Amino acid sequence: MAEVVAHHGLFKDTNLHVDDTGGTGRPVVLIHGWPLSGESWSEQVPALAGAGYRVVTYDRRGFGRSDKTRSGYDYDTLSDDLDALLEQLDLRDVTLVGFSMGGGEVARYASRHGLERVRSVVFAAAVPPYLAKTDDNPEGPLDDETASGMENGLKDDRDAFFDQFTTQFFSVDGQIKVTEAQRQEAVALARQSDQKAAVECMQAFATTDFRGDLPSVTVPTLVIHGSGDATVPFEGSGKRTHEAIAGSELVVVDDAPHGFNVSHADQFNRALLDFLQR
Repeated sequence: MAEVVAHHGLFKDTNLHVDDTGGTGRPVVLIHGWPLSGESWSEQVPALAGAGYRVVTYDRRGFGRSDKTRSGYDYDTLSDDLDALLEQLDLRDVTLVGFSMGGGEVARYASRHGLERVRSVVFAAAVPPYLAKTDDNPEGPLDDETASGMENGLKDDRDAFFDQFTTQFFSVDGQIKVTEAQRQEAVALARQSDQKAAVECMQAFATTDFRGDLPSVTVPTLVIHGSGDATVPFEGSGKRTHEAIAGSELVVVDDAPHGFNVSHADQFNRALLDFLQR
């Protein structure tokens, strides 16, 4: 357990909470989805560490145990936070695994900071290339009405929103794929988020265009997605990211929801370990 300074402020530094298994194995950095924290990787950390990897998770600013800042919830800043983590831990030959919103950090990091420290990347149920449905992005799976409904729901009744969101997060066609205890764990993590961070990060992942970032991803890439993902639908996201990154590998997990790193942990971990071992 540690903290890294993501930003040195005039009056206060921005600290990110980090969990690091340590060791001499090749590093794997797991970047969590919205509105959770690094603890959402609980099904992956033991499997990866048991296979000999050094596993690093961290809480995005505004979430979990990291500082709740008043600004910095855009992808430029968030990718700078990731860069600070890699620099301060001096991680090299690293694999970046970005889940959902975290996939945006991976894409923006590649274009903004380069891939000198990076061996490979994984986009897991990730938001690139561009969620918003616009005139120049008709394949975007997130229309204005849905985006507005999500934002208003979060602002109007935060607890009710998180209850509904986590249900969809783990469901396929109305059937929940995890235990109630596992869903409640996700609710508890969501409640740790700062409200300003939750709202502004929602706006960021909903409206940021990563189509210009993906050509910078020139290392081996795995795109893994659940076929039943209702939160970040495969056809509008993972499928397009796979098509945009030359030579990328695609794994689609059948009948899996958005939160398939929990609901289908064995399949998720097997695909991830197979990719890492190449």
